[in-house]
Amino acid sequence: MRKQILAFVLALLALLVLVPTLGHFITLSRPASAPLPQATPSPAPTAAPTPTPGPTVSTVRFSATGDNLIHTGIYNQAARRARAEGKEGYDFSYCYDAVRDFYAGFDVNWINQETLVNDELEPSSYPCFSTPGDMGRELYDTGFRVFSLANNHTYDKGAEGIAATRRFWASLPEDAVTCGLYAGEEDYDNIVIRETNGIRIAYLSYTEFTNGIPTPANAEANLIYTSQTDVIQRQIELARQQADFVVVGVHWGVEGSHKATKAQQALAQQLADWGAGVVIGTHPHVVQNAQWLTAADGRQVFVAYSLGNFLNAQSTADTMIGAVLSFTLEKTTQPDGSSETVLREPRLHPTVNHYGGNFSQIRIYFYKDYTDELAAAHGVRENFPDFSRAYIESVLRDNIDGAFLDL
Repeated sequence: MRKQILAFVLALLALLVLVPTLGHFITLSRPASAPLPQATPSPAPTAAPTPTPGPTVSTVRFSATGDNLIHTGIYNQAARRARAEGKEGYDFSYCYDAVRDFYAGFDVNWINQETLVNDELEPSSYPCFSTPGDMGRELYDTGFRVFSLANNHTYDKGAEGIAATRRFWASLPEDAVTCGLYAGEEDYDNIVIRETNGIRIAYLSYTEFTNGIPTPANAEANLIYTSQTDVIQRQIELARQQADFVVVGVHWGVEGSHKATKAQQALAQQLADWGAGVVIGTHPHVVQNAQWLTAADGRQVFVAYSLGNFLNAQSTADTMIGAVLSFTLEKTTQPDGSSETVLREPRLHPTVNHYGGNFSQIRIYFYKDYTDELAAAHGVRENFPDFSRAYIESVLRDNIDGAFLDL
């Protein structure tokens, strides 16, 4: 028994001696573990380069229309249409229905309103015109917003007519503006400026004469004659300082003449030199040519010497033909705030004033929509039997540079 206990104790002691060695042996003979992969540090993100600001470009589509000359036949027709519809007043909508879509495509539509428009005076025709206010409201509904009032008929009804027409235009919505009438010399520096699509446009207009009628005594407003070049120069230079672009309307030239006079050409160059961006000519009642002028500062300025008639009831063949000027204003603004506004793509779109026998059914068409059948039925053929689309095109091509003509 003792031998068994002694053997057990000796075995236990031997085991205690071997355990560290065995542990060391096990440790040394264990295969080395593969090193743990180390995370590769991500490179710091590179900041995107700050984009260099570039110029911004704004545009305005602009149209200008010639003499809206309202004779007896036109307002009598409008009165009959209103009565037929059970309405009071005058319905001029028929006159412009065929051209409305064209004007809807522009940001600004400018027109020379040849006759006094008002709600107070009796309608009258040549030689001293007064036109029902419903005409002006119809023009507004057609899309016109800028009305040039400086022409040879502005003083037709004296001080009373000036006051009545000013009250009428003031009654239209605020986006309708007029140019050409001033409340005395103290008003000359109040330049009419409106901003459209971020472009500030100044509107000025002048007339060569007023049919021998002087500024009426006690008139609340007056116009500026083309002979007052010192006033015109000051206004244009002031407008150039305040606006991006200056539109100048001028009522000038010889009635019935397709040729611009030397006086027209000389004044056009002066207007360009003083700062006008475009010169819109009216009064001759027939079309005249257009051209680019180089201003004293190197700018290119467009001049249309006469847009001819728009709506009217005259009785000669070439007074049935007009042209609407269109162009695009493009303003480029640099990151430093400086800007330049230029006129691009001037085009002249011919119009035809149409009526039947005895000045019936008077309305306006664009030439592109005017047919041989309409021309054959035109009332003007009573005195001008050759009136036709071919005749209209010959007048246009003979008098307007083809580079600007849109047939």
